Amino acid sequence: MAAEMEATETGGLAGEMEVEAYRRLFPLAFLERHLRESVRPDARRTDEARPITVALGAVSSAHGSALVRLGDTAMLASIKLEVMSPSYEAPDEGSVAVEFHMPPICSPVVRPGRPAEVAPVISKTLEDILMSSGMLNLKELCLISGKASWLAYLDVYCLNADGSLFDAALISAVAAFTHLEIPLVSVGDDGRVFTVGGNEGKIKYEVVNREKRKITVTNIPFSLTCALHKDNILADPTAEEESIIETSMTVVLDSSDQIVSIQKFGGAVTSMATIKDCISLAKDRRKKLRGILSVEAMEVDSHSSDSVN
Repeated sequence: MAAEMEATETGGLAGEMEVEAYRRLFPLAFLERHLRESVRPDARRTDEARPITVALGAVSSAHGSALVRLGDTAMLASIKLEVMSPSYEAPDEGSVAVEFHMPPICSPVVRPGRPAEVAPVISKTLEDILMSSGMLNLKELCLISGKASWLAYLDVYCLNADGSLFDAALISAVAAFTHLEIPLVSVGDDGRVFTVGGNEGKIKYEVVNREKRKITVTNIPFSLTCALHKDNILADPTAEEESIIETSMTVVLDSSDQIVSIQKFGGAVTSMATIKDCISLAKDRRKKLRGILSVEAMEVDSHSSDSVN
């Protein structure tokens, strides 16, 4: 079948149709045929990730937002802030709530009325990584100790699902927090905290957070997902590759290349050599993306974008 496929690849439309039929009927054999030549169906090397584009300020009504494209995977992250009463255990801290959404428009495998099984998993993992990495200092979300703090609602929407969803979701979340601008607030005579507009000259009560409009973002986490098939490690797999290969590993590093998390999904026990190779690929990828991952690079005009291959 492979030889017949090779013979028809240059045969015009008929050849293209036969190649596509072979790809659909025998997806694993089609992939392995490419891997024998150290190339993937989309012409990437096995260790090559797709380009990333980050655009800040994609949602004008949000306090912070970012649109991220990782190849054909697209994520939109939006942050809305609300004033809340802090918990008794942490009276001088705010909090973060994370929700990952996969509407039917993002993939033909997501059915209307039936949430994708992966969505709650990504939601929980995103929240865990954002908290455990030390990226956010929740004390900076405090307004009045013991009385008022910010609750940041982070919603990440998958607009197009073409593999490595967690990687794209994490970058969009980081970018949205970097773009976040905290509203001005005042305290009324009754002690109620309320947000105010930008015209400070007409504010009846004193603004309590004029100097705290941005939050400090450090130890930025970045992840790389690798699909594992026999002796091959496929960095940043597409949805097609993920549907064929049962085993994958996601490595999360911070901006100092310290390991934040390693998660493996499916398959047999993975060798230590393979784990080290995945970590090495994640470090190389982080270095290539340091411009996007650095706070300085992302704190730009809300209509601009950065792209890194």
